[in-house]
Amino acid sequence: MSHSSKSVSELGFDALSDRLRKSLTSDGNAADNTNKPDFRELDLGSPISPLRVGPAVSSSSSSSGSGSGSGGNGNGSHFLSTSRRSDSGELSADSSPTSSVGGSCSKKSTHFRDSSPTSSVGGSCSKKSTHFRSYSAGGTGGHPLIYSGGSSATSPTTNVLPTGNICPSGRVLKTGMMASRTSKPDVLSLGTGNYGHGSIMRGGSAIKSAVAGGRGENPVSGNSNPSVSRRSSTDPEDLKRLGNEEYKKGHFIEALSFYDRAISLSPENAAYHCNRAAALMCLKRLTEAVKECDEAIKLESGYVRAHHRLGSLLISLGQVENARRHLCFPGYQPDPKELQKLQEVEKHLNKCTDCRRVRDWGGTLRESDAAISSGADSCPQLFACKAEALLKLRQLDDADLILSNVPKFNASSCLSCSQSKFFGMLSEAYLLFVRAQIDMAMGRFENAVTSIEKSVQIEPRNVEVAVLLQNIRSLSRARARGNDLFKSERFTEACSAYGEGLRLDPSNPILYCNRAACWFKLGQLERSLDDCNQALLIHPNYTKALLRRAATYSKLERWAESVRDYEVLRRELPNNNDIAESLFHAQVALKKSLGEEVYNMKFGGEVELIAGLDQFKAAVASTGASVVLFKSTSDLQCKQISPFLDTLCTRYPSINFLKVDIEESPAIASVENVRIVPTIKIYKKGIRMKEMVCPCREVLESSVRHYSF
Repeated sequence: MSHSSKSVSELGFDALSDRLRKSLTSDGNAADNTNKPDFRELDLGSPISPLRVGPAVSSSSSSSGSGSGSGGNGNGSHFLSTSRRSDSGELSADSSPTSSVGGSCSKKSTHFRDSSPTSSVGGSCSKKSTHFRSYSAGGTGGHPLIYSGGSSATSPTTNVLPTGNICPSGRVLKTGMMASRTSKPDVLSLGTGNYGHGSIMRGGSAIKSAVAGGRGENPVSGNSNPSVSRRSSTDPEDLKRLGNEEYKKGHFIEALSFYDRAISLSPENAAYHCNRAAALMCLKRLTEAVKECDEAIKLESGYVRAHHRLGSLLISLGQVENARRHLCFPGYQPDPKELQKLQEVEKHLNKCTDCRRVRDWGGTLRESDAAISSGADSCPQLFACKAEALLKLRQLDDADLILSNVPKFNASSCLSCSQSKFFGMLSEAYLLFVRAQIDMAMGRFENAVTSIEKSVQIEPRNVEVAVLLQNIRSLSRARARGNDLFKSERFTEACSAYGEGLRLDPSNPILYCNRAACWFKLGQLERSLDDCNQALLIHPNYTKALLRRAATYSKLERWAESVRDYEVLRRELPNNNDIAESLFHAQVALKKSLGEEVYNMKFGGEVELIAGLDQFKAAVASTGASVVLFKSTSDLQCKQISPFLDTLCTRYPSINFLKVDIEESPAIASVENVRIVPTIKIYKKGIRMKEMVCPCREVLESSVRHYSF
């Protein structure tokens, strides 16, 4: 028997444990360790070397030097609980991603909990999963702890020490020195995946190298570049862990990249697909997220986390029946918050359906908004329903805007959503149905026909869709025939063609406006005015109808109404010269009709440059308002506002616009007491009405508008 074995038998277990404890808590003094009988100088070599296999013991035995945890209350491993299934390494619906690392597992797996993404570590797993808490590198006095276990959590070995076990002193314990371990192990899992045989000492000294246990990883040197290892990793579990870290930081695109790489290496792993779905949800790529959840469930039908995640996704998409099927998974309690959200969305959806059925469009708008606010905030059909209600309430521009911003989701590519229905129509068919109606109202007849024909292909037996298809086709034919007749100057027949279309759709503003043009050409101005008013009642911002009504008012010599409409058009289209000229003539006619004197009024004047005092006095004394810019060639603000005065001259042709350079004409500046540039003064018949020093563009235009007719 060797000297070490004799020491064990002579000193006894307690004495050996005391000596071992002292050696492990040594302060690293080399001189003290030299005098201890169980230490001798050895070449340290690698800090990690293979374990020798000892006899197996029952699972109730104390943990060996391998680092496997028992139910004991050691310093590094704390027993927490047992669970029916491992969810470590998966992204929960309301938390950051976690990671799962290790060898082969049966239906249950071993779990470790950490402040960083959770890791599941080890070889084959027992039927019930045992949970440990793994502290981070600074968790115990700030010293890094590295797992070095090779044995199973259920089959620890005893009487075995790793060859080359390192002590705090930097020296090596003899093999066989310890017959058993105390309940205070010196090594803990970090969940890093580097769990080769042999344990590494506590302390702050640099780790020279580590060998990944059983997974084919290359050793990583202490001074290696972490970014290189992140890029070159070929272990899917490491890639998932890196993805989880990026997810926690909110870097969802980077996280997605790591999950993609993990899936490419191990496409049959359901957890990878579930984690990828979480990243896609954060990126609002909902179609892909649903497909990933479907794939995870296809790979593992009882995967509760994937079911719950898919259920949450389906609530936001308004798919309440499908969502309930996944949230209320048999044998598991649903998340109370998600269940409450589901019930709220369902309640408002049902009310919305009832309101739409009886054509209560105000109620439909209200309930669709409530369903969106309750949690169905990514449901395309609810946004389309809101657009349809606004259309029926004659808010065409708002309806068109909402429909153009409907959340993107392709239900046909989603197994869980392809057969879902809204208001009696398949999801995609309803979206096209609403789009066709809005295209018709906005005059996009060809687009309307295309949309409704696609809707019929999806829902060939739906009566509502079939009726709309027939109406849109008839309307399109009537409008095309009316346009052809108008071009041929057959205005009476064109009126009849447009009227035929209006019998099919009495709320189409395009057809009313087109027929108004025919009445105008036929000299039936009152009829033209009626059709313009009807078009504007349906679509208040319909520019063409407003322009046609302004022209009709002018023909009827109703100058005040004509000026009012042209002013609205001028604000909407400030650079349209035709509207500016029409407004000018209407303003002149209005002044004449009111008995005011109008002299030398002409459209299209330019800004006049004033050089002398006499020229200035004559210009501001003329009839109408005059706007004078006092400027300096070298001043920056003057350079900025001068071109804007040219623009205002075009917009407000009834006003005289003048420019005076105070450096070239100091006499004018002296008479008008101008000391700061740019200064703008407004005169009417030679009398100064307003003075502005360095005005902004908005204030200047507002003042000019006030003094124009």
